[in-house]
Amino acid sequence: MKGINNLTFILFIFLSIISTAQDANYANLLQNIDSREKTSLNGKWDMIVDPLENGFYNHRLQEYNKGYFRNAKMQSPSDLIEYDFDTSLQLDVPGDWNTQMDKLYYYEGTVWYKKDFDYTPTSNELTYLYFEAVNYEAIVYLNGEKIGKHVGGYTPFQFDVTDKLVDGNNFVVVKVDNKRKKENVPTVNQDWWNYGGITRSVHLISVPKTHISDYYVQLEKGETGKIKGWVAIENATDGDEVSIKIPELKKTVKAKLNDGKASFLINAKPSLWSPDSPKLYEVVLETSTDKIIDHIGFRTVTTDGSKILVNGKETFLKGISIHEEAAFKTGRVISVEECKVLLNWAKELGCNFLRLAHYPHSEAMVKEAEKMGFLIWSEIPVYWTIQFENEDTYANAENQLTEMISRDKNRASVVLWSMANETPESEPRLSFISNLAEKARSLDNSRLITAALDTQGKGDDGNLIEDPLGKVVDVIGINNYCGWYYGDVDSCSSIKWASAYNKPMIMSEIGGGALYGKHGDKNERWTEEYQDALFKSNIEMMENIEFMAGLSPWILMDFRSSRRPLRRIQDDFNRKGLISEQGMKKKAFYTLQEYYLDMDKK
Repeated sequence: MKGINNLTFILFIFLSIISTAQDANYANLLQNIDSREKTSLNGKWDMIVDPLENGFYNHRLQEYNKGYFRNAKMQSPSDLIEYDFDTSLQLDVPGDWNTQMDKLYYYEGTVWYKKDFDYTPTSNELTYLYFEAVNYEAIVYLNGEKIGKHVGGYTPFQFDVTDKLVDGNNFVVVKVDNKRKKENVPTVNQDWWNYGGITRSVHLISVPKTHISDYYVQLEKGETGKIKGWVAIENATDGDEVSIKIPELKKTVKAKLNDGKASFLINAKPSLWSPDSPKLYEVVLETSTDKIIDHIGFRTVTTDGSKILVNGKETFLKGISIHEEAAFKTGRVISVEECKVLLNWAKELGCNFLRLAHYPHSEAMVKEAEKMGFLIWSEIPVYWTIQFENEDTYANAENQLTEMISRDKNRASVVLWSMANETPESEPRLSFISNLAEKARSLDNSRLITAALDTQGKGDDGNLIEDPLGKVVDVIGINNYCGWYYGDVDSCSSIKWASAYNKPMIMSEIGGGALYGKHGDKNERWTEEYQDALFKSNIEMMENIEFMAGLSPWILMDFRSSRRPLRRIQDDFNRKGLISEQGMKKKAFYTLQEYYLDMDKK
């Protein structure tokens, strides 16, 4: 950790926010990879487990040039090479290593991945090596040469490899390291499984040399009759023309590039995307050399006192929290089909809102949720007690925030950017998260900013929300575990709430654990009856909170966590799910479902 005093840190953050506010730089990511010409590198990858990092350091702990990334082969019988990818074990990509090999179930450290592939170059094209996510630190090599590094386990990154590829056989090697560190985001302490590996898809993406790299197409802030945006073109000439078409609206505009970007405004009255009518329009962006097709929804989201308004209409967020954990097989979600299992359960529950905790979920998850009409809370893993005074930790958090917003800025379903979860009050924490919020607003001022807090105090009327972070966010998230971490179940219904802020509050977490199939008295912990009684009592409490604008109880499905070792009950699972990891619904599922269905009748 690099220790710095508070004043220096605040000045560092202030200057970085001023500079980014002026140019609002997004991450260097191709927008909408589904509309690109791409070659999948998914499938079997060769792998070597390297707990001592012998493939990276020599015996003096110096990085050296004979590491595993060279993929060296014996040239004579006397050569000493103590590794061989070609005879090694293999892992599936995408996927985590923890659930693919029993010996790697608890493993945290380095695993080397290697993939061979053929490539034929095409003139006037660029090729990018694109990773949807690798947990946690990835150092990438192509044909024995280092091409880059990425830190953060849940956001995409890419490298221009046009000049690194050769005609014919190529190989890519990735050093993946999921060791937890105090200075990381998240830090060493987390309540979900630290799945290691290349957990999302890998692609080679080919684009014209002059290509559409990024774009933003949304309603102008405060308007429902104007669509505003920009298109960024790489390797273009000022004055070049970009066409923006929305065929269903019979709208076409042309805009000229200025400093690599063409801005536009379209007068139109689109049908607005909403949970009840998740309308998406085909949007065609085209230049003389490139063409991108996206499907984009248009909606507004604002607040009015303690209300959340979607398209100007008060909308109560009937939600649930979800981890990116696959049902039945467990492990990381790796396919659209696995996303749909979770989303269909949420729809059956009666939800119109999802809290995707505690990190950005896959682009596939966000797009499928958008098609189904879910409003989304998307979060970065500024979780519990990270190093708020460490400038490198801040830079890491800001980068993850930037990559999340850059990827999903055109998704109408995303209405809340969350800066943090359950962080303790302090001046460094307030500065840290305040500046993340400013960064988010500099990138996207059309959505609401939130954070989940567990710092409520006691006031004259019961629990009082007065955390200074309440001034920073647009919507206050509250995590409250009455009946589980404090108080008895029956006491929850009588708890009163007050807030120092005239802002919407989402009860972002309530809940308690139950083992599916374990039955007993409602006062017996771990039974379905206990969890059900807890939900009923907390629902009574929430019905009396006038400024509550939604809820996302914890959690849809049981998920793995190494903090949960209780044998015959937890078995490395957080049991607060309304559904077991094998898809069996607990009693509390139906209680929450009834609560949501009753709302629809009012």
